[in-house]
Amino acid sequence: MRDGRGWGTAIALALVGLGLLSLWRAGPALMDWAYTVTGEENPLARLRGVLHYLTNPLRPAPLLAPDVPVAHTEDPPFGINTFLEQEVEPEKRERTVRMIAEAGFRWIRQEFPWADIEIHGKGDFEDRRHLPHRSAWEKYDHIVALAERYGLRLIVRLTSPPAWSRRDGEARGAFAPPDNPEDFADFAEAVARRYRGRVFHYQIWNEPNIAPEWGSCPTCAVDPEAYTDLLCRAYRRLKAVDPRIVVIAGALAPTLSLNPYPPNGINDVVFLERMYRAGAGSCFDALSVQGYGLWSGPTDRRLRPYVININRALYIRDVMVRHGDAHKPIYIAEMGWNAVPDWVGDKRFGQVTEEQKARYLVEAFERIRREWPWVAVASVWFFKRASDRERDQSFYYFAIVEPDFTPLPAYQALKSYLHQPPRMDPGVHTAAHWALRWEGPWAEAGEGARRGAPGARVMWTFYGGRLRLEGTSEGDARLRVALDGGPPRAFRLPAGSWAVELPSGVGLHSAEVTVEAGTVVLARIRVGREGEAISPALSLGWLAGLMGGLLYRSARWRSQEHRDAPPDDRPPPP
Repeated sequence: MRDGRGWGTAIALALVGLGLLSLWRAGPALMDWAYTVTGEENPLARLRGVLHYLTNPLRPAPLLAPDVPVAHTEDPPFGINTFLEQEVEPEKRERTVRMIAEAGFRWIRQEFPWADIEIHGKGDFEDRRHLPHRSAWEKYDHIVALAERYGLRLIVRLTSPPAWSRRDGEARGAFAPPDNPEDFADFAEAVARRYRGRVFHYQIWNEPNIAPEWGSCPTCAVDPEAYTDLLCRAYRRLKAVDPRIVVIAGALAPTLSLNPYPPNGINDVVFLERMYRAGAGSCFDALSVQGYGLWSGPTDRRLRPYVININRALYIRDVMVRHGDAHKPIYIAEMGWNAVPDWVGDKRFGQVTEEQKARYLVEAFERIRREWPWVAVASVWFFKRASDRERDQSFYYFAIVEPDFTPLPAYQALKSYLHQPPRMDPGVHTAAHWALRWEGPWAEAGEGARRGAPGARVMWTFYGGRLRLEGTSEGDARLRVALDGGPPRAFRLPAGSWAVELPSGVGLHSAEVTVEAGTVVLARIRVGREGEAISPALSLGWLAGLMGGLLYRSARWRSQEHRDAPPDDRPPPP
């Protein structure tokens, strides 16, 4: 070897090899652990994925602010996407909603296409496309009524402009924005007024950072500033109708491109950064993203900015935290894995079996609940299509139910999972959390808090490593807290603010809190998750692999210094 660069590379590779050997000697636990950090099923892909995972510390870690209270996260996070507007028969719409409720879902994400409601011209809400003519609201009134009947909450997606809203009709594509964004704001206000007090969650547009969702003509450039303008106009109108409405910024599609023209788009992280610079921070209550796993499972923890996996949501959260929006939640608008059969040529969404899809969706919900307290709702993509005429298209195979209502394995797996008892997971929660069971003299105390008198009890199950209760009390007050059915611990609370902390091992626990004396206001419950131990063999493998990776990268950098980089406007030599 002519210089030290070769020796450095050799040493680095030797350390990587030592790391892999140490990991391999860890026995069967290795492959289980490797799956929990890579989401890879194939053994060789798992080992390669471990090497990628070990490079995570070489990159700046996303800022996630897990201990900040996040709004709108007190309800169950279980959502699913529907295409109810495409079901011609009302009976099929109802059967869909009934099956969704029976499975245990709590949210429906449903499009209310502008082009299907204000069809023929501005202010014209009559559907004259078929005889007999009828109100264009009729179908959507039925959808809202069905959600209410079956105890489901709606996330209404406002998108798909009518042709009349653009001077050139559909020449720029069916999803191109309107010429006048005020026309869209008028439509958003009309929907909100019609369903005031019944629908509280509206998503403004879908995937505005890619084609064709912002137009599909050669000059239809994706435009974060124009989208921000449209978002802000809709936000002001919706809040004027009802301040309780939660305005959700349009789901950002994970993409690596920086070319704003079709068929590309703008990288979702870059797009969001430009939205903030354009003033979007004051124009949404929550942000939505897409949560596709593509070629790896839901446990993939590799942080690689130029790879799309389910972990990409962490980069979006990082941008929000850096711009002071740590208190705002993320809604995962579409979450799924594609069980496309071999005979369909298009594999751009990845390929899994129906059994893997079922397992991955359950694991995804579990990971979100345990690790991402800033996610309010995750919606499976999707329940079913209205017919099977799209069987030759890959996106068709995200469904969890066939068009004839035959359940696929994912439906059965999710139904079993979603019917488990309520549980509180790591994060900062108010007393309005859905897992809490109240008994005795409790009263609402504002901002999600509850005021209890002597004899008041609250019980719940939680997953975590420590429990912290926070609130206020008046005069001489006492609490009794019991964990896992053990002997209760008594706490004398000072007048004013107080906090009680109870450590516990990481796992599933039960808690029972009783007010013994005085008046106690329970405001917040913090569930923490302590770091879980890693075996010595795994630790040695991690350390050796990390050192090897650092040395290897250092050797590559030193080698790069001695080579002339090609100009930016031409590709490197083969």
